[in-house]
Amino acid sequence: MNNSFLNKLVPKEPKFFPVLKEMSTTLLTASDLMIEGTQNSNHDSAIEFYKKIKEQEKKGDVLTNKIFDDLNSTFITPFDREDIHDLANTLDDVLDYMNSCAKRIVLYNPNNLPSSAIELAKLLKEAVILINNSIDELEHLKTNSKKIKEYCNQIHTIESKADDVYEDFLIELFEREKDCIELVKVKEVMFELEKATDATERVAKIFKTIIVKYA
Repeated sequence: MNNSFLNKLVPKEPKFFPVLKEMSTTLLTASDLMIEGTQNSNHDSAIEFYKKIKEQEKKGDVLTNKIFDDLNSTFITPFDREDIHDLANTLDDVLDYMNSCAKRIVLYNPNNLPSSAIELAKLLKEAVILINNSIDELEHLKTNSKKIKEYCNQIHTIESKADDVYEDFLIELFEREKDCIELVKVKEVMFELEKATDATERVAKIFKTIIVKYA
């Protein structure tokens, strides 16, 4: 359909780009909050941090639903409907994992988060910045595909670093933490944070799929 004669004659609806941009801005705000939240040791501060993250997560849900509604009412889309759907859904996944991490910090109230939590949060922010940059270039894909591809490669590198940080954290946790309850608390928090970094790479893979089809 995308290479059909009709598709070339009918203008493609650009309204998806501003909404995707708004989603990436929401991700940026949430990733800043994650860095702040992993540095807090006070439970009251953690509650406020969770409320702020939750607010961003709700914004993400609204924007995701808007994209899904627009897909149902738009005749010609700039990319495959499936790719737009997957991109919006996976961006929302990144937000959901950040929200889940923040929620566990509040619910479990661990005594201390390891320094690797801050390190993971900072890597997540780096990946989110690259996602934001990629979405900036997406509307002019044919001329900017090389930039997007490079951003995707950088996201992959960041995600690999995050995997290493998480694995080192697990080794140290099981070697040093003698309190089984505390071990579970910290592990659960870190697991959600690591899943957020994994989700950023899935976003990058969707960008690459779009490039293969349209650049």
